[in-house]
Amino acid sequence: MNPSIILINPWIYDFAAYDLWSKPLGLLYIAGYLKKLGLDVHYIDCLDVYHPDMVTGNSIHHATRRRYGTGKYWRQAIQAPPALSHINRIYSRYGITKELFIKELQRIHSPSAILVTSLMTYWYPGVVEAISIAKEIHPHTPVILGGIYARLCEGHAKKRSGADHVSTETILPDMDSILNLLKGFDIPVPRIPADDVTPIYPAFDLLNKPGYVCIMTSTGCPYRCRYCASSYLYPEFTRRDPLEVREEIRFWNREYRISDFAFYDDALLVKSEGYAAPMMEGIIRDQLKIRFHTPNALHVKEISREIAGLLYASGFRMIRLGLETSDIDRHNNLDNKVSEGDFERAVHNLLKAGFKRQDIGAYVLMGLPGQSIKSVEDTIRFVGAVGAVPYLAEYSPIPHTSLWDDAVKSSSYDISTEPLFHNNTILPCWDEDRRQKVPGLRQMVREIRQEAIA
Repeated sequence: MNPSIILINPWIYDFAAYDLWSKPLGLLYIAGYLKKLGLDVHYIDCLDVYHPDMVTGNSIHHATRRRYGTGKYWRQAIQAPPALSHINRIYSRYGITKELFIKELQRIHSPSAILVTSLMTYWYPGVVEAISIAKEIHPHTPVILGGIYARLCEGHAKKRSGADHVSTETILPDMDSILNLLKGFDIPVPRIPADDVTPIYPAFDLLNKPGYVCIMTSTGCPYRCRYCASSYLYPEFTRRDPLEVREEIRFWNREYRISDFAFYDDALLVKSEGYAAPMMEGIIRDQLKIRFHTPNALHVKEISREIAGLLYASGFRMIRLGLETSDIDRHNNLDNKVSEGDFERAVHNLLKAGFKRQDIGAYVLMGLPGQSIKSVEDTIRFVGAVGAVPYLAEYSPIPHTSLWDDAVKSSSYDISTEPLFHNNTILPCWDEDRRQKVPGLRQMVREIRQEAIA
């Protein structure tokens, strides 16, 4: 009998959460890899909005879907951790019920290992609870924790998660580390034959209803933005063959009728003439009825007139641009990825290509150490004046980034020892005076959005 492996995507514990094409892509790649090895793979998604056994109760808010597959998760209000009890907002568990999670675990007999992923550092309470329940149901099965929280807060994860092993390996694109982990627990795992060159895709087929598929054409990023951990998580910028990416898109569309694809790349358009451009040209030739989305944002510097035309013609529909701030001097300190006139040219080229104003969103960072309210206001107005729609992105302090030390100094919270204080909802690097003015910033954004769709 082949080893049986459980893979768990845990709950989100937070004040707010929204499914903006959010899937644990690394865990799904591992699932696809283990399936190809012939292992018996069980995927338990605590965030499954389509679970057939979920029912709406008096205390459970229903999951809903909007266009392109995004939407709200199941939500149940719970007591906030003591560290966050002073925040006057409802704290919730997002996802399926605990009872249903227990039933899913009980259906699987004698698993050889349990692999748990993690995303935001401040979502670790859901990770801890999922591991605790899994160990109750399968007390003799090793539990291995990986993912972003495990890598960014290794010491905290080893102390608090309850996992038998905390992995800080970079899983993508090299899967050998998974084999080594399993072998370390005496789990016999075969290797894929050397002559087997068929591609390994993330196991979206294990989802109850894959409404969209996430695509990652590269890992890492050539930029070194001070607020971003991409260069720490993936020190090298590596890319897949664009023909392989195109074939994966065709596969999901052909076999599962998937129409919506979200690119997870941090640098999709970098050096596009040899990569993104031929990929999009091939997709245009395929004449597939599909839509692409860019939740991780595109670099505005790369959006030439030609690239804008290819984006529109190949099916990109919801564009997000990485502006962050209209202050060029601050850009030089933060990321050095936007120069004078880059944003205006990018928006102009996108509008000329056929995109509507409401489909061109620009992320505006809010809550940075030392950032003023006026700086955010100026950026919001700038985005609206240029012809795009602003989207506020609250800054979350991230360990191992070059802005981390500044964040620690500016925050009144002990962010260095308690990941709960990384939560962007509480704007941990702003004082109370600036936090009180946030509703005014949100109102500015709403007015520009309403104008865009009028």
